[in-house]
Amino acid sequence: MERPKQKMSVEDRAKQFAPFAALIGFEDELRKKEHVVVPKISLSEEALEELDKQMHLIDAGDMVKLVYYKRDEYIEVIGKVSIIEPTARLIRVVNTAIEFDDIKSVEILKKFYDK
Repeated sequence: MERPKQKMSVEDRAKQFAPFAALIGFEDELRKKEHVVVPKISLSEEALEELDKQMHLIDAGDMVKLVYYKRDEYIEVIGKVSIIEPTARLIRVVNTAIEFDDIKSVEILKKFYDK
């Protein structure tokens, strides 16, 4: 006579479908290798002058697109300028604080007073 099968618990059933990681930490190491280190570009005098001109046109509340250098890569951020501190040489776009020296390019998308 055959015994009735016991029902498997929900936890035991879930374990069957859990991902199997034969090499713990392998995926993290792969992600580290995927990071491409980009050297910081030295801007020409003309590019620096144009950047300086654009930075002087920015006011708090303006919508901007900024490309800046951080930890071996260039990052693009689009958002509203919350603070611009010329003496500290710092601009904050939403919650991201960026030093002027790290900025590669800036584009004013919309002025605060534009409708």
